[in-house]
Amino acid sequence: MPYRRLPKTDSARIKALKTLLDNNDIYTARGRFISWDSISRAQPACDRLLTATQQYGVTLQAQTRHTRKLAKLQRSATMYVSHFLQVLLMSVERGEIKASQLELYGLNGDARVLPNIKTIEGLIEWGRKTIDGEKARLKKGGRPIYNPTLAMVETHYDLFVAANDQQRLQLERTRQAHDTLVRLRPEVDEILLDLWNQIEVHFADEPWKERVEHCSKYGVVYYNRKGEGKESEK
Repeated sequence: MPYRRLPKTDSARIKALKTLLDNNDIYTARGRFISWDSISRAQPACDRLLTATQQYGVTLQAQTRHTRKLAKLQRSATMYVSHFLQVLLMSVERGEIKASQLELYGLNGDARVLPNIKTIEGLIEWGRKTIDGEKARLKKGGRPIYNPTLAMVETHYDLFVAANDQQRLQLERTRQAHDTLVRLRPEVDEILLDLWNQIEVHFADEPWKERVEHCSKYGVVYYNRKGEGKESEK
């Protein structure tokens, strides 16, 4: 025997509410069996859930697009900071830059390997130290490093940092949109349960098959238990 179950997804909740609200029979004074208070609650709840669902979809799509953009900028910034630090360490190894000046970049004087810049946090930290360290060394009269230049490193680093800040804001917007959905769901489920109870009570004296057909027309959702559909066909 089919059983009733409240929707599990937001789209299913909206569909169930719209099926009821689009049924003209619920608005006729004569023969109306659903309370007007319940109908009055259902319409704004459906509108709010639909708006919240659309808003969440928009913010999630924007976040996904920005994530791809951020990944590309991160790769570029990592490459430029990495290449710059490699040239710096080779210059120290060749004796062109004093090892003691590595401290300006936040590195030990005997550093021979690159710091971890593969993560966002590491890239932000060491990118900033690299830029500030090179500026400090140049201010002391040091010769600039070329290929890549400090200007190129700083440009790609700044683009990445700005995009990362924007991504954090986008993530917050997506979280807020999702939280709105989470808050709305219990209210919508409560309204649906109230409506479905009234609908089933009205058709309670009908034979089961006719009762399911009538209730379904008003948005009540029924499911067959496992294997029940095949048995019905037989």
